[in-house]
Amino acid sequence: MARRRTTPKELPDAVREAVERTVQATVGSARGTRERAQGAVDELVGSLRGAESNLADRLPATRDDIRELKAELRSIGRRLDAIEERLPKRSSAQRGSRT
Repeated sequence: MARRRTTPKELPDAVREAVERTVQATVGSARGTRERAQGAVDELVGSLRGAESNLADRLPATRDDIRELKAELRSIGRRLDAIEERLPKRSSAQRGSRT
């Protein structure tokens, strides 16, 4: 593109036009950069959320976790005892044949 000579009076207008052209040229580029950056941030956040849930699954059991498990095992044991009491009694011959 050929440049035309500007007179001192036209200089502010020429500078303004050059700045406007530069801004317009960079707006599209900046928009694309912003979209790429947002995509990268979204991907990073998604990865961190996945890592956070995986990490929670791999943490050692706490005292509260163990206490809850013990209580649940006791409850299961009581239920099993109740079920076994309702079952018909097996004779000693039946018990011996199931070894």
